[in-house]
Amino acid sequence: MSVRVYDLGHARAGDKGNTSNISVTAYNDEGWQVLQRELTADRVLAHFRHLGAGPVRRYELPQLRALNFVIENALGGGVTRSLAIDPHGKSLSALMLTMTLPSHNEG
Repeated sequence: MSVRVYDLGHARAGDKGNTSNISVTAYNDEGWQVLQRELTADRVLAHFRHLGAGPVRRYELPQLRALNFVIENALGGGVTRSLAIDPHGKSLSALMLTMTLPSHNEG
């Protein structure tokens, strides 16, 4: 069985140069357990690879039930260089929410 990140929490994105910073915060403890186990840096990298993104670093904030992902090379060169419609990468949080994860230990 699988679940979307959207069903487990909400996300916010920020940027610095060509690096996107996306946090995902779980709605509840059950969602946090799935996100903590299944929303890995490798899965995020695979999901954002089409942007030329990488590497990805993941930071855990268990007191907030949140994960923070620092995704390098995700913004087409950065705000002042990119021709993308969303140069600050704010819509990348929506892209993160579309990810599908195993909801049980499916691997």
